[in-house]
Amino acid sequence: MSTWRERFLIRYGPGVLAGITLGDWLTLLRENRFSVDPAYLPRAAAVSFATVINSFFRCYEEWRYGAKWRDVPVPPPLFVLGHWRSGTTHLHYLLGLDDRFACPNLYQVHYPHTFLSTERWFSGLTAFLLPRHRPYDNVRLDLTVPDEDEFAMCVSGFMSCYLAGVFPRRAEHYDQFLTFRNAPPQAIEIWKSSLLRFLQKLTFKYDKPLIIKSPTHTGRIKLLLEIFPGARFVHIHRDPYTVFQSTVHTHRAGLPFARLQRTDQFDWTERIVRQYKEVHDAFFEERSLIPAGHLYEVCFEDLEQDPAYELRKIYAALNLPEFEQVEPKIGNYMHSLSDYRKNRFPELAPEMRKRIAGEWRRCFEEWGYSP
Repeated sequence: MSTWRERFLIRYGPGVLAGITLGDWLTLLRENRFSVDPAYLPRAAAVSFATVINSFFRCYEEWRYGAKWRDVPVPPPLFVLGHWRSGTTHLHYLLGLDDRFACPNLYQVHYPHTFLSTERWFSGLTAFLLPRHRPYDNVRLDLTVPDEDEFAMCVSGFMSCYLAGVFPRRAEHYDQFLTFRNAPPQAIEIWKSSLLRFLQKLTFKYDKPLIIKSPTHTGRIKLLLEIFPGARFVHIHRDPYTVFQSTVHTHRAGLPFARLQRTDQFDWTERIVRQYKEVHDAFFEERSLIPAGHLYEVCFEDLEQDPAYELRKIYAALNLPEFEQVEPKIGNYMHSLSDYRKNRFPELAPEMRKRIAGEWRRCFEEWGYSP
């Protein structure tokens, strides 16, 4: 049963557009022909109201901090790669236990233009309205947990496939930003600039190397290396059948919090099958571009079984700082998850299993899963 917070956010919550400013909001609406379905007008109204506040603080933040963060060099980040529902969040949380690094948190990724000036003051109200757990997997949720930088791109240049969940009638347009392989050069440069600016602000705030996680980055290795030639990568994989079922569930549970158009005529299952293959085709092709010693691949099932052992191997393979300093925190963190229960899903239909086994065959073969 949904909580009152979830019901409120499904009707009024801004979703991925929480931090958008007025000018950008009008541009985004114009690009989508102001096509907001009547059921989602309350959300559009709430976003419109928030843009006025966001615009004011964006101007203030630029005046107050712009000259300070704009020339900040970003040390080579550590990127967590992996398809949605492959364990990227679990791995991100584990790596984020090391306070020698910094991760963008939930507030910062949704308010990339203003977090330097507003996080301290507005996080209380935002936290009050935030559900205590993610609606699709019961993972603990608060404003301080590490989160995906991809959300920042939704309101910084609009170069994000996540906007397909907001405006599904233009999903084909936004889907080009999953890997950017078919995106125009101008769009690629806007995305690169937006990502670099966001990471510069985070570096200015924390003055530490960053750990960055977005499943979308799995198919963007070439672009990430163009921005950060010394970047390190850790990729996590999981049983493809489980990933498919969990991703379908996530779409069904998560989309009501973001959309401005009806999605009942949109085939999300077809999109999931296609995008899984698309992102991994890019990953397998571009993986060889990563310098030796800068990539480690981990199996979710192994990480789940013995997180400390797998983390130790990651630290050693990527030449990260002494693992012993963070090891005690891992045990404490895992103890805090003792009551966590994963979602359970019914058996896949034989036809879907056959299709997944065929279209995702390389992933089964690469990682040793039984089709």
